[in-house]
Amino acid sequence: MAIQKEFLLRYREPGYLRFQVPATVCVSPAAAALSAKIQAIPGVYRVNLYTGQRKLAIRYTEGLCDFNALVAALHAIVTELETGLAFEQPARSLPAASASARKISLLSRFKENRAVSQVKRWFDDKFIAAKETVQAARIVGKAAQHAPAGIFRISEKSIIDFLNDMLALYLIRMHWTRITQEWIPRPIKYRYEWLATFYLFFLLVRYRRK
Repeated sequence: MAIQKEFLLRYREPGYLRFQVPATVCVSPAAAALSAKIQAIPGVYRVNLYTGQRKLAIRYTEGLCDFNALVAALHAIVTELETGLAFEQPARSLPAASASARKISLLSRFKENRAVSQVKRWFDDKFIAAKETVQAARIVGKAAQHAPAGIFRISEKSIIDFLNDMLALYLIRMHWTRITQEWIPRPIKYRYEWLATFYLFFLLVRYRRK
């Protein structure tokens, strides 16, 4: 019964569960048997077993199957397959399968971290540029106090444009952790936040064009 303890619940929301599963269930025919039996549970309408990443995603209708019933059914299915030696053959090929799974998992994490790093580097560059702009503005402001009248003429629109840019950078900096750790990995879940962000950028660009 030790294999049941290797099914780790990583994420849960209404109608959706995601488990980290052992490598022994990610090799055919164990993977096909497990997916088919879970799909047969009343209320379950989608099952995705990502063998490379060792992830099991289950989508279900809460009105037909609640969380406790689904977990109990999953436990019974794993026990049945283990008793029927469905996981025995994958265990013999575990070293090669595990090496392949680790390679794919590391590659996926590398790509994800690289994409996040590129976005972070772009925002960091913009933030540094904004700080330098603020410092330059202070120097110009001090020089303007001692300059003859009429040399420094800063329009109201230039000041508003500068403040709008500072506000946008400030909001990005305040939400940076959520953007990189929640919004980017799960854009569908946080679609309304992205829509609000794009709309604010649209208003900013539209104002600058005028």
